[in-house]
Amino acid sequence: MISETLEKKLKHLPARPGVYLFKDARGEILYVGKANSLRARVRSHFAQELDGSAKQQEVLRRAADVDTIVVGSAAEALLLEANLIKTQHPRFNIRLRDDKRYPYIKVTVQEPFPRVFVTRQLQNDGARYFGPYTEVGPLRHALEVIKRRYTVRSCRYDLPVEAPTRPCLDYHIGRCLAPCVGLQSQLQYGRMIDEILEVLGGRTAGVRAQVEEEMRAAAGLLEFERAASLRDVLTGLDAIERRQRALDLRGGDQDVLGIARDGDRACAVLLRIRQGKLLGREVDFFENLTGEADAALLGTAATRFYLGRGEQGLLDLPREVLLPGEFADRPLIEQLVAGAARRRVRTHVPRKGDKLRLVSLANQNARHLLEERVVLEEPARVRADDVLYELQEALALKVVPRLIVCFDISHVQGSGVVGSAAVFRNGEPDKSEYRRFRIRGEWGNDDYRSIAEVFTRYFGRRLEEDKPLPELAVIDGGKGQLAAARAAAEAVGAHDVALCALAKREEEIYLPARSEPVRLPRSSEELRLLQRVRNEAHRFAHSYNRKLRRRQTLVSELSAIAGIGPARQRALLARFGSVRALKAATADEIATVPGFSQALAQRVLEHLNG
Repeated sequence: MISETLEKKLKHLPARPGVYLFKDARGEILYVGKANSLRARVRSHFAQELDGSAKQQEVLRRAADVDTIVVGSAAEALLLEANLIKTQHPRFNIRLRDDKRYPYIKVTVQEPFPRVFVTRQLQNDGARYFGPYTEVGPLRHALEVIKRRYTVRSCRYDLPVEAPTRPCLDYHIGRCLAPCVGLQSQLQYGRMIDEILEVLGGRTAGVRAQVEEEMRAAAGLLEFERAASLRDVLTGLDAIERRQRALDLRGGDQDVLGIARDGDRACAVLLRIRQGKLLGREVDFFENLTGEADAALLGTAATRFYLGRGEQGLLDLPREVLLPGEFADRPLIEQLVAGAARRRVRTHVPRKGDKLRLVSLANQNARHLLEERVVLEEPARVRADDVLYELQEALALKVVPRLIVCFDISHVQGSGVVGSAAVFRNGEPDKSEYRRFRIRGEWGNDDYRSIAEVFTRYFGRRLEEDKPLPELAVIDGGKGQLAAARAAAEAVGAHDVALCALAKREEEIYLPARSEPVRLPRSSEELRLLQRVRNEAHRFAHSYNRKLRRRQTLVSELSAIAGIGPARQRALLARFGSVRALKAATADEIATVPGFSQALAQRVLEHLNG
């Protein structure tokens, strides 16, 4: 029998890569596991409870809670799992207790004639390390490129202090140019090592151009074996460029602070990275944030992590703290922390590159934990996807837009004017909440007045029925439509609803408080979500307009038939809906409609088909 808390968490786990930790009632970690999808993997444990191993059944019997940490990829999940098992020593983990370490490629740049080889031991010896390689494929590709392309020595002589009297077999088969006996200078050898460092670091463009030129030359000279070897080098370079990153052991210690906010509550996460490895995290939750700026929240979180926990909070300080934004007390906190550490501790707000990716990862973990708390406290709520948090940030919204409504107006040259309201809940259409409006005002193709009418009717009805208001209202249009919607929303009392307008031509987003539009990347998930909502509203309005036009055409045709008054017209509309359907019907079918005889049915068909 699982606990109530655990049962609730299982319903709202994220479908992202990460690590999960089963804990007992005292909070002690029982088991650490990794997953490509946390939702699928953790739930599978309980689906297999009855026929699982004895160890698995015992873990589930003791488990009172599960904690999850979201990461960027399956490889990062594997590394974090290994690090947590080594540091936390959970009782039911066995596989990584042997202090298994993942391999790196080591380049001994501190030596006059550096060597390149695989190692699992990281030492602060001045060498360059590339990795870690959690899969054998990328490691094999990198070594194959080096072996085929470069003549790196494989001996262990301390050159030039130690040296053999003559070259070894590698020289005679072309795998080494024998710097050990002076047949290759230190300068030439160093240039080769510099190129290897560029390749292992993922900067392969220059080498690729050289290899391609050599391959074409070899093919022109009919040296097909050499050309094939160079082709394999190109394949290896492609693999390196996709995968590799360097780890410099002279740094790599960082704390990364992430923030997620939803209205008056928020979550802050501190990821602790040491020697380039994510070892764990700290979490704090905040409430009663009404009226507080995000900068104030960030300052409070940093203060609590570093100054609010006494000496314990200042243990194991890194040399760099990465932050998601600026705040007023940042220089003061940096000064106090550096004084406690007796060395400089730099704070930094990254704008691009790997450091920005780490901040994004910390923000993602904060979102996940905040959503977890929301769904546990409010069972009716559904977990919000990351895209909603990203949309909140892009549009500077006060709350996460879990409920979005989009309005559109449709007409044909000012006639048959209708409006629509398409509703998305947690990023997905909620068609039971869609609404359509037949514009009552006689102003033709004046979209501004039509938008105002739709806004007034929609929000007035929801306020009257005491239903929750959407966190974001989207208008299909530009500045004019936005201004009309804003005036209508304020007039009806929907002051807390955020508004934006999405213009079709350039996909620009207009906000009430900004003179310039927001331009999101065309490939961004936030823009795609707004486009989906806008397209749904347009489709729904257009279909309603088309339906009304069909009905108007039928009424116009029927009004010319003697004996067919408004009541009989409505009956035919309800049964057939359009002129085409009525023309295709038989007299017997029409005669079954209340108020119609066989003779009258025949008269209708003769008029329509005559």
